[in-house]
Amino acid sequence: MAAGDAVLLSEPSPGVRLVTLNRPRVRNAMTEEMTAAWAGVMASLAADRDVRVAVVTGAGSSFCSGADLSWLDQAASRDVTHVRLRERMLPFYRTWLSPLELPFPVIAAVNGPVVGAGVCLALACDLRYASPEARFSTPFIYLGTHGGMAATWLLPEAIGVSRAREMLYTGEEVRAEQAQQWGLVAGVADDVLAHALKVAERVAGAAPIATKLTKAGLRQSAHGLEAALEWEALAQPVTMTTSDLHEGIEAQRQHRPPEFRDE
Repeated sequence: MAAGDAVLLSEPSPGVRLVTLNRPRVRNAMTEEMTAAWAGVMASLAADRDVRVAVVTGAGSSFCSGADLSWLDQAASRDVTHVRLRERMLPFYRTWLSPLELPFPVIAAVNGPVVGAGVCLALACDLRYASPEARFSTPFIYLGTHGGMAATWLLPEAIGVSRAREMLYTGEEVRAEQAQQWGLVAGVADDVLAHALKVAERVAGAAPIATKLTKAGLRQSAHGLEAALEWEALAQPVTMTTSDLHEGIEAQRQHRPPEFRDE
């Protein structure tokens, strides 16, 4: 199934959705067309109760070359004010950071170079895997602009403040192997999409309610130990009242894969 042709949506296996940025001729830049298509796909995923995990990748040789700012040169001078730009940028940021808000895990299969806001898109995903050809760079200040799309929060959260400073100040590329060492990605695979889909199938086989609550809990953990304890004291009892808990225990006893029903 396709949602427009700028962003493709498919179902490679039960519970798994594959989202493909599909403008390889512009290295999957976040154009207005791409942004509108992405928003539509994210809304479709959020409304689909059968989704347990999603995978995001890019068509062609690039994952995403970041925001398309060519419209700045084409806009009338009256439109290029900090107030008007802020009104435009905030919805853009939030649209592309939608994976953070989806209730289920999202996996990025970074199949090639990823730049600027494209790095932030990858960081908005719960898990990231890279091909050996992947390159990560955030050269915002070398384009004369400040970082956007929560780069100053997402990068330190993923790789620490010191390495985030190195990426943001130098703009230099981080290759796949180094990205794995830094924790920017969880692994490197020759066929990164196949690997990501394999991981997605495993995640899709877990208890859906517990998985969704775990994603929400990880967001709560940013507020510290006490917030994590308070959340878990609420979330774990919820999972203990589900039939999925009994199925998981019974499957373990019978040495068979569990068949969770999201209830």
